[in-house]
Amino acid sequence: MDTFLAPVEHPKSLIMKLAYYFTRKQFGKVLAPLKVHSVRLPAAFGMFYGKVNKLDKKLTLSSETVMLVRQQVARLNICLFCMDIARYEVIRSSMDSAKFDALPEYSTSSLFNPAEKALLDYTTELTQHKKVHPDTFSRMAMFYNETQICEVVWLIASEHLYNMTNIGLNIHSDMLCDLSRRG
Repeated sequence: MDTFLAPVEHPKSLIMKLAYYFTRKQFGKVLAPLKVHSVRLPAAFGMFYGKVNKLDKKLTLSSETVMLVRQQVARLNICLFCMDIARYEVIRSSMDSAKFDALPEYSTSSLFNPAEKALLDYTTELTQHKKVHPDTFSRMAMFYNETQICEVVWLIASEHLYNMTNIGLNIHSDMLCDLSRRG
């Protein structure tokens, strides 16, 4: 299915030409969100997305936990691009892809420990209902400190930003990975 706005194949600005070059170098193609969304906005918006990515690296949560939260939000929101790029990152970083494949069954899967199940319950509830029951929060708070809890909220909120940008413009998977196994 086509995006709502046609991809811009040849950007005019030098900054966007460089962004296209580096994403093509990294992924073998220019990613759809860059060609559909970012190219139409002032460069500061693209830099903001870059800063979000850099902020994730400053979190105290493990990279696997970060990816579990992001993937769960993307999965629940059905953001195919975000699910694709997350799978790409999981494979690239040698994380346990079986765990990511099991996300739809996390609550009953032995691949997830009690802390991860509490985290994913919180993530699921906030994503689906836009609110969280105090009991759900209390269960998560048994395993994560206040800083980590704030980081989880940041991850959920920032993943929604990515998801809504792509969903709102009908941006789908860039086919970086096989999503037939997606969770």
